[in-house]
Amino acid sequence: MAQNIAETAAAKRRNSKVGYVVSTKMAKTIVVEVDRQKAHPMYKRVIKRSKKFYAHDEQKTANVGDVVRIEETRPLSKLKRWRLTDILRRAALVPALAEDISVESKAESK
Repeated sequence: MAQNIAETAAAKRRNSKVGYVVSTKMAKTIVVEVDRQKAHPMYKRVIKRSKKFYAHDEQKTANVGDVVRIEETRPLSKLKRWRLTDILRRAALVPALAEDISVESKAESK
């Protein structure tokens, strides 16, 4: 009982971020880019900053362009400190399919 309470408390403290998948070329690893907006300290203009995180994707369910939530976890490798928790929104088209469609439409227009 006490162990379950400790596990749920630790899970609540874990940091989570929402971003979009930019690469799935590694085995069981995705690269998630998280954007944030920050006011410039002197000029007060809003600046967009982004950072890439390597996340563990055990079932290889995420595709490029998906909006995902990642959660902080123990170090899994040299760069991986995050794991995929859920996919919030799927990408409209898989990039490979989008390229095929654009090539076909260019061929038809000629």
